Amino acid sequence: MIQYIAEEIELPAIEKRNISRWIKEVATDYGKKVGEIAYIFCSDARIMEVNRHYLNHDYYTDIITFDYSEANIISGDIFISIDTVKSNAEEFGVTFNDELQRIIIHGILHLCGQDDKTPELRLEMTRKENLALGKLNL
Repeated sequence: MIQYIAEEIELPAIEKRNISRWIKEVATDYGKKVGEIAYIFCSDARIMEVNRHYLNHDYYTDIITFDYSEANIISGDIFISIDTVKSNAEEFGVTFNDELQRIIIHGILHLCGQDDKTPELRLEMTRKENLALGKLNL
């Protein structure tokens, strides 16, 4: 089950049914099944709080993924800062929805075992995001 939750902000206008179908399709591409996934859309202030409390990081980010996956069933809590998604969309010259979709699938790719800790892995992650985004039919 995939949940979409807003904390202290308005839930972004997303087509939940289509996004959920897409997430399941992408997970299947990696040999995974979707278990319990919660997307928590929040503000920069909230993601900073989560970052400090759970990861001991003192900076803003667009996404934090907590992975509770077991075997081939992906599960997790995915915090997404709508403030940072908006500013990133402006910085990268893309629409808010395009950037939001990229970040939504970025969290799923992490749950599927993909990493982006080095420049090479970040490039590979972007390539995989682009492949996944090509499968989204809204």
